[in-house]
Amino acid sequence: QVQLVESGGGLVQTGGSLRLSCAASGNIFRINDMGWYRQAPGKQRELVATITIGSSTNYADSVKGRFTISRDNAKNTVYLQMNSLKPEDTAVYTCNAAVWTVFGFMDSWGKGTLVTVTS
Repeated sequence: QVQLVESGGGLVQTGGSLRLSCAASGNIFRINDMGWYRQAPGKQRELVATITIGSSTNYADSVKGRFTISRDNAKNTVYLQMNSLKPEDTAVYTCNAAVWTVFGFMDSWGKGTLVTVTS
C-alpha cells in the first residue's frame, strides 16, 4: 500500500502565493515521476506540472512562470510553489506518483487539497 497526503491548500487573494506539499508513505522502493493535477468545478482534471526522478520538469502553459514543482527524494515528497495566483487557479489539486513498491508498480493518487483564489 502507498498513501499520498497533500497539504497546504487554502484561501488566498489574487496575486498571492501558496505552497502545496505531497508526502508519500508505505512500502516504497522507488518513486519515478511525480506530479500535480487539478480539477476546477465543472471541468475535467488537467495536468499542472510533473517532475521526474532526475528533477526534469514539465508545466502546463497556463502556469509556466508562476508555479514551480520540486521534490525531495529522501522524504518522498513533492512540492508545488504557486505564485501570482489567479481566480482561474481555483481547483482541487491532487498529487500523483509512479511508485515501485516491493510488490510491484503502483500509480498512486492523493485525495486532493482545495485551493481557492479570490478576486
